[in-house]
Amino acid sequence: MTYVPRLKTKYKEEIRTALKDKFQYKSVMQVPKLMKIAINQGVGGATSDKKLIESAIAELTTITGQLAVAAKSKKDISNFKLRKGMPIGVRVTLRDSQMYEFLDRLISVALPRIRDFKGINDKGFDGHGNYTLGVSEQIIFPEINIDKVNKIMGMDITFVTSAENDVEALELLKQFGLPFKNQTVNNG
Repeated sequence: MTYVPRLKTKYKEEIRTALKDKFQYKSVMQVPKLMKIAINQGVGGATSDKKLIESAIAELTTITGQLAVAAKSKKDISNFKLRKGMPIGVRVTLRDSQMYEFLDRLISVALPRIRDFKGINDKGFDGHGNYTLGVSEQIIFPEINIDKVNKIMGMDITFVTSAENDVEALELLKQFGLPFKNQTVNNG
C-alpha cells in the first residue's frame, strides 16, 4: 500500500462533506479544493552576491522537498544594478502529495515556531479564492540548520484554490487547520 498524506485523506473523508453541507452544493465536485501551493522568495542582494541565490535554492529545496528554480528579472533597472535575465529570486510550485505534506508541516510545525504567534491574518485573499501568506524568516522550518544560514530571508506562500470567492476559500483553509486570527472576509 502506498503512503497517502494525512491532510489528503482528511480532505477526502471530512472536509469535502463539511463544505458540501455548509454551502449546500449539489455535488461533491463543486466543493472547492486546494490546487497548488506556490512559494517564492525574493533575494534582493543577489545582484551583488551570486552565492545568495545558490543558498536560497538549496534552502527552499530542503524546505519543500522539491527542486526550487531561480526566478529571473524581466527587464533592466539601472537604479538596482539589475540586468534582464539576472536571477533575483527563488520559486517552487507544489502539487498533490508534496503540497499536502508541506501544508501539514507548515500548520503543525513551522507556524507554531514563530515568536509571539497569535494566528495568521485573513486579509491576504485576492477576491478569487486564493490566499497569500508572508513568512518573515525561513528558519521557522525545522529542516533548516540555523548555523548554516547565510542571510535570514522571508518568503511568500500562495494557496491556490478552486473556490469561487474568498468566503469559500477561507472556510476551506480553516478546515485544513490554518490558524486564522479573526474571521472577517468580504465577498467582493
